[in-house]
Amino acid sequence: MKPSTFDSFPFSFVGPTLNRRHVLAGAGAGALAVLAPRRAGAVLSIDINQGNIQPMPIALPDFVAGTPGEAEMARNVTSVITADLQRSGLFAPINPQAYIEKITNTDAVPRFADWRAINAQALATGRLTRQGDGRLKVEFRLWDVFAGQQLDGKQYFTSPDNWRRIAHIIADAIYQTLTGEKGYFDSRIVFVDETGPKRQRIKRLAIMDQDGFGVRYLTRGDELVLTPRFNPSTQEITYMAYGQGQPKVYLLNIETGQREIVGNFPGMSFAPRFSPDGQKVIMSLQQGPNANLFVMDLRSKQTTRLTDTPAIDTAPCYSPDGKYICFESDRGGSQQIYVMPANGGPATRISFGQGRHAGPVWSPRGDYIAFTGLIGSQFAIGVLKPDGSGERILTEGFHNEGPTFAPNGRVIMFFRDLGPGPFLYTIDITGRNELKVPTPSYASDPAWSPLLS
Repeated sequence: MKPSTFDSFPFSFVGPTLNRRHVLAGAGAGALAVLAPRRAGAVLSIDINQGNIQPMPIALPDFVAGTPGEAEMARNVTSVITADLQRSGLFAPINPQAYIEKITNTDAVPRFADWRAINAQALATGRLTRQGDGRLKVEFRLWDVFAGQQLDGKQYFTSPDNWRRIAHIIADAIYQTLTGEKGYFDSRIVFVDETGPKRQRIKRLAIMDQDGFGVRYLTRGDELVLTPRFNPSTQEITYMAYGQGQPKVYLLNIETGQREIVGNFPGMSFAPRFSPDGQKVIMSLQQGPNANLFVMDLRSKQTTRLTDTPAIDTAPCYSPDGKYICFESDRGGSQQIYVMPANGGPATRISFGQGRHAGPVWSPRGDYIAFTGLIGSQFAIGVLKPDGSGERILTEGFHNEGPTFAPNGRVIMFFRDLGPGPFLYTIDITGRNELKVPTPSYASDPAWSPLLS
């Protein structure tokens, strides 16, 4: 759900005068009332386009609680913000034991000399209070320590059970102010949860916050599920399920649990994925020994064939502007990546690096296509530009597969199976900061949602 704008009203922070507007935002996790200031001219910033990034030292003292009963929640909010920023690899939170000043009044200007003394370049302070109507009011301010100026400041009103989302939203605001690009913390991951013996795995669709918290199961495990993918414009996913007979492609509303079949097809269907506007689903349909690409209009249910070759064309993915499709094909003798117009037509091979290339997925920024590379017995996760240039491997190992981009296009999640079962990992598109993502059990086939707000 996209934010709606309401009438402006005044609100004052210590520091530079900022224009503010009242925004009501909701994305299935409860409504948030947001006072969003226009960003002040930032002196402090991180260049995230260089390969070797020195993380920025940032101080994140515990948010001040309005009453002693709110102290634990205030600490929890701070902890989530800190973890988000640290996991990005762009920030180095300073150990609180090094702090000289104790923040007790967030309306006062910090003693910048105390924060400079511990080498903090940025400082984020905040306060959490419970309102008379039961809602939480959470506010924060971001300071440039060396310039001695406020860079950002916002306040949010929400229900108490929504505190974790508020923390992710604040982390996104800090990330955007200091990098100049949108964050990705207020987002979710849908994935295949795997439990049981290796040869008798129970596979269920599950969804969680991008940091691994808030896991919720979307299917019961009575059928095999594969390749979940998010609708870019609604809280809906498409996926494959093997129940009785041939696999079917489904649409599932995450919030209501309502499920419907995309359509009945004469052959097996694979790798469904939404168009950028969410109005179509593109997929691969098997016809004898071959497989070709088809697109279905979800309103009219009309299916259009896009490729017609004696080869296996599969794993299609739209460019973010919807004008092109990348896909995997063996039409040249081995699995490689091709790009063609979204309505069909001549396809151009773009992958020419070592080994085979499979499972392409277009970045939300449009600048890269991620892929799974098969080089001998190694499975690599790599990226290349849509014209085929700039191909590089980010990570490789025994079995890496299924890349999916964060909504800002800066981070890739994938799954790695080292033998007993798969787990989820993230890595920056520069090839640095590889991290394991916590999940309840084995996990595969991740798909990253758009930002929730």
